[in-house]
Amino acid sequence: MPPFAATALIGESFVGDGANAAHTNVVIGRKGGPVETAWATALATPSAGHVPFMTVVRPSVPVKPLTLFVNKAAASGELHERATWGSAQAGLAQGVLDAVAAGLLPAEEADDLLIIAAVWVNPAVDDLDVSFRNQREAAHGAIRAAVTGTPSVADALDAAKAGPANPFYAPSPEALVR
Repeated sequence: MPPFAATALIGESFVGDGANAAHTNVVIGRKGGPVETAWATALATPSAGHVPFMTVVRPSVPVKPLTLFVNKAAASGELHERATWGSAQAGLAQGVLDAVAAGLLPAEEADDLLIIAAVWVNPAVDDLDVSFRNQREAAHGAIRAAVTGTPSVADALDAAKAGPANPFYAPSPEALVR
């Protein structure tokens, strides 16, 4: 039987609405593979406003599997910074550990796995507890999607019948006509 995550697993989840919504993308892979290269490269090459960091359960206690937090929005202002490095990071840590506890990620292989998480924290965030809860659920949901390979192509095609939509834009019926 091949090891868990012999190839990269990719998942996405969006939870909540408004300023405290969480949108998380994950890539899960094994040490010694391409995910490790991407993980180390991202950690070593921050850019203005985007400084990837290791997710911790508590100071000096990194989450297992080791998880890299990559912010999608540059942290700006005290509350957004506290949400990015505080509540969203804590939610990501708890969501990863929830996935281990639920058996989505095998605990016996956690030291051999790496996760890269790209996390959206809205600069208008206004409730750290809601931010935490939404990020926890989004992290767990993204991992579940990665591990189960969902949604399927059929699910995506079914969703496309109604037209694409996201919290920032939904095309008018006229725009959908070919």
